[in-house]
Amino acid sequence: MSIPNAAIEKLFREIETQALQSLQQINVVKAQIAAKQRDVRLLELTTNEISTLADITKVYEGVGKMFVASPIPVVNKRLVLEVGELKSDVLNLQKKLHYLETTHKNSTEHMEKIFRSQGTP
Repeated sequence: MSIPNAAIEKLFREIETQALQSLQQINVVKAQIAAKQRDVRLLELTTNEISTLADITKVYEGVGKMFVASPIPVVNKRLVLEVGELKSDVLNLQKKLHYLETTHKNSTEHMEKIFRSQGTP
């Protein structure tokens, strides 16, 4: 029993569309991971710089268009929390990236399988 060519073409187009969407999403996720890792690095550098300051040093945080004085321990605590959140986000994005890469690989394999089956009489 043979599958009609129209059905095979439709199936191939669906698989191809899925592969292209996965590839686009892979690029987006990679960009998001890079941005989050860059933010983590900036926060870690800021934490290192603040740790070298004396406890009596005045530290200011930007709030909208103004700056507010904050104690160094409060700033450090906020930075540590932000780094933790960003690292968690990076982990989740890496899981998503793995899923998308697997989807893309499977779609590509299915397309190759369809080509091979069409080439065999």
